[in-house]
Amino acid sequence: MAKHAPRETPGPTDLPEVAPAFTTIEITKDYLHFSAAHFTIFSATRRENLHGHNFDVGCVIETLIGSDGLAFDYNLIKDKLKALCDELDERTLLPDQSPYLRFETDGGYLVAIFADERIPFLTRDVLRLPIRNSTVEEFARWFLARLSNDSDVVELPIRSMTVRVSSGPGQWAASRWEHA
Repeated sequence: MAKHAPRETPGPTDLPEVAPAFTTIEITKDYLHFSAAHFTIFSATRRENLHGHNFDVGCVIETLIGSDGLAFDYNLIKDKLKALCDELDERTLLPDQSPYLRFETDGGYLVAIFADERIPFLTRDVLRLPIRNSTVEEFARWFLARLSNDSDVVELPIRSMTVRVSSGPGQWAASRWEHA
């Protein structure tokens, strides 16, 4: 019977080679938030009253770890998310693709027309987004679309990305993209 050398337990620096090595990076920062007014439209005749939230934004990315032990400099993602939050901050967010909402301009006002209501806003206070409804579901989709179509982000070795938006504690919606 042949004798084998005793098996040593791997030390903390003896990581086995795994190819490819993926990691999940979660980005949630206190500064990734925006305050905005909105109303959710439920039907052709029913909507919420105009109100506001302090929305939080987070992102989860699955990516390849490079040979240097680094996926990429994810300060890029943090900076992009912060810039998008800043676009939405202190605005009234209106859905440009809602089948139940129309818009007119009247002097310095944007008038949202819903059913038999005319809702005037100062033009400078409103941001019309290419979304169907002003909901956390659509805000998450908007953030994801903007990130996943950004030329700097497209160059990164991202396998999947999920963007989450919260309108308050315990209430999140997420939108996910996966590399084909």
